[in-house]
Amino acid sequence: MQPGQQQPPRKRILFLDAYDSFSNNITSLLQTLLDVEVSVLHIDSPSLFPLGIDSTPDEEAKSRFVKELARYDAVVCGPGPGNPGNQRDVGVMRFIWELEEGNVLPVLGICLGFQSLVNSCQGGQVKRLRRGLHGMVRTIIHRMDSVAPVEGDIFAGVNGFKATLYHSLCGHVGQEGIDQQEWEEARWQPQDGCPELLPLAWVEEQREEGEGFEAGTERILMAVKHRTKPFWGVQYHPESVCTEEEGNKIIVNWFKEALGWNKKHKRTTLVDGHNLAEAAIKPSLLSQLTPSGEPRASGQWWEKFESDPVLRSVSVPLPRGIPVPDIVEAVDPDASERIILDSANAAPAKSSADVRGRYSIIAAGLDEALRLEYHAGDDYATTKLKAVGGMSVNLSQQVPIARYGNIWALIAAFQDARHIDVEGPETTPFLGGFMGYVTYEQGLMDIGINLDHPRPHHRPDICLSWITKSIVIDHLAGVVHVQHLRSSGSEEDTWLEKTTGKLLTLQNTQRRPSFNSKKDNTQLPQSPTKRRPSRSTTSIQTPLTKEYEDKVRLCQEHIAAGESYELCLTDQTTITRPLSDVQPPLSPTQPKHPRLSSSPATRPNSWSLFKHLRTRQPAPFASYLRLHPATLVSASPERFLTYDRQGKCSMRPMKGTVRKSDICSTLSQAENILHVPKEEAENLMIVDLVRHDLHSICGAGNVTVRDLLKVEEYQSVFQMITVVEGQLPRQGGYGGLDALAGALPPGSMTGAPKRRSCEILRRVEGGRERGLYSGVVGYHCVSGRGDWSVTIRSLFRWDDEVGREGEEEEVWRIGAGGAVTILSTEVGEREEMFTKLAGPLRVFGEVC
Repeated sequence: MQPGQQQPPRKRILFLDAYDSFSNNITSLLQTLLDVEVSVLHIDSPSLFPLGIDSTPDEEAKSRFVKELARYDAVVCGPGPGNPGNQRDVGVMRFIWELEEGNVLPVLGICLGFQSLVNSCQGGQVKRLRRGLHGMVRTIIHRMDSVAPVEGDIFAGVNGFKATLYHSLCGHVGQEGIDQQEWEEARWQPQDGCPELLPLAWVEEQREEGEGFEAGTERILMAVKHRTKPFWGVQYHPESVCTEEEGNKIIVNWFKEALGWNKKHKRTTLVDGHNLAEAAIKPSLLSQLTPSGEPRASGQWWEKFESDPVLRSVSVPLPRGIPVPDIVEAVDPDASERIILDSANAAPAKSSADVRGRYSIIAAGLDEALRLEYHAGDDYATTKLKAVGGMSVNLSQQVPIARYGNIWALIAAFQDARHIDVEGPETTPFLGGFMGYVTYEQGLMDIGINLDHPRPHHRPDICLSWITKSIVIDHLAGVVHVQHLRSSGSEEDTWLEKTTGKLLTLQNTQRRPSFNSKKDNTQLPQSPTKRRPSRSTTSIQTPLTKEYEDKVRLCQEHIAAGESYELCLTDQTTITRPLSDVQPPLSPTQPKHPRLSSSPATRPNSWSLFKHLRTRQPAPFASYLRLHPATLVSASPERFLTYDRQGKCSMRPMKGTVRKSDICSTLSQAENILHVPKEEAENLMIVDLVRHDLHSICGAGNVTVRDLLKVEEYQSVFQMITVVEGQLPRQGGYGGLDALAGALPPGSMTGAPKRRSCEILRRVEGGRERGLYSGVVGYHCVSGRGDWSVTIRSLFRWDDEVGREGEEEEVWRIGAGGAVTILSTEVGEREEMFTKLAGPLRVFGEVC
């Protein structure tokens, strides 16, 4: 380029998104490989289907679509769930193949897009495979392996490579009718039954006899080229982390062919005009707020709460041999509500596992912490404050969501107004900020799945407390940090001094109280509903074996039909028992609460359950939450998402589980069991899904994978994990909450594609809400850091859920399940579900 010359505009590609959970990986690949600008248009765009996807667009809508296509150099029709013969599954994609000659442009179809191309051509069909190949890695056989290339062959110059497959449907162009003796040559020729398509690549899958098929080789079409139009398609997934890099050359070759076709046919793109598509990266939450100068609210009390904070902290040595629950009881014995994020396996003496947490975080002073609650589907959030300076105030206010755009933008705005810049390395991960939970149902709403209305309850789906008093335990350094985040200019108080004194008292074992007595003094408040004392004993209802196996088969039917690649099926166990979490007398003269008549001290409450679970099943991401109306006791081994103040994000999907036993007691034995196609495919599918989630916020080229398919040891099981990392954009107001909001619900609890899989699972699971199970628990710090775990290996209850009518009972729920794939067996999935259930359920048998 000569000095003074302007940089030519970047080429542009339109990506048609069929709601796949790998779409963003493809747009990233296109941008990084081709240095192009990629815009995204959903297949059911309201601008093209104003009456819904089932309607037929009018001529005006089709005209808008044609004008939109004129802005781009090429189109990529992406993957997605479903069948190319169903309008709901391909939407506007089908109009691509029907364009009039003057409007035709180069197109690449991937997976569903490929099948849609095959289905649109004369004689082309799409049928079911004998067995789906989801998450399977196979060698791609292409023309360069056996015959001379032809014009437009995008495999020209490409060596052999392996690629990931995610499909249970297959394009048919007449391959089943070719005699085996003629196959080697005939497979590269157009078939009489489908003369418009030229095969470019195949996979030959060896099949065993069964399900009406003879043993032999199944011929699976992997790539085609249209003979007269600039249409290409590939069945495999070029963007998968397990597709070898050599396969990138096909994408580069395709775009060269596309630009060559445009040049040959003198096709140019429009620079101006209305743009129906969106950017390939989501805008930040803060950028979606009302523009500056237009106030979102009128200076309400909650907006002024703890503004302009200043951190005060004191550090003391960690009392030797004192577990986290003892510290909780010593510094805040009378707390009515609690949040503890507990690295329960941090101490080597507690666990032989090789995965350990480092920090435990204790929230203090929850009665004086502002709480933000949101019930999914409401048009408002609620802010609450019980007390200020020890005085009861019971403030509550509804905040219209419309002022902020969505609930996550409201949370981001509140946090941003209290952000603290920290210079240099941080000594603790949490200084103060939001702590709490997000339910699975909130995640469903976040991906566009509407919940049943009216819902049978009005419990919070987001419950976050703004924590200003906290205790952070650094198990590695042996230090306890006592922290108080206060508004600048506020009067000093004695909380830091008193709390530090209590911790120092624990150093003296002679003065340390016994916290292991049978009596548990941490009785917690309950719903004020009056009930008569229960005379019942604990009853446990586990999933029925046959019903669960039937659900596994139903999931596999959906997978075989192309509706999903993997479905994370779950079920719930309920434990109904006499009420335990009760309110103690407030003073010696106050009458006892009527519920105390049934001797609650004789039955362990939720805090006792937590202490027992953390001892029996120590985990790096254990937690205890008592936030009315929810109680959670968790021994989660799975980190969902963590992010630092520089915007580096890390996700840790966990798929593939084997229980420790006599035949699997070492890491090497577990690796032999878990490094098999079924288990690796389970993990790989979620890894690619997590990459997609991060790409939606981090952008092209900013997501990497390490520790792919690594087996780790935990207290009672071995787990296969992968670490996926991303870097948030430096500009545009992005923060960790963007990554959190963009990744819910956790992909390891849904399957892929996420949206369609969640819709299927809601039907298969009978519409029952998962609640806290499958959601996340964690914190978002004022410094911008955050850490969230997936709520598994846990038990939870709601204050308003009771047993028999009028009885003084509580209902606990334990969720458990596993990822169902086409390779699953009913017995295997049922055993995995009960394996995961065993740990939390055992607590009731041992304690109650």
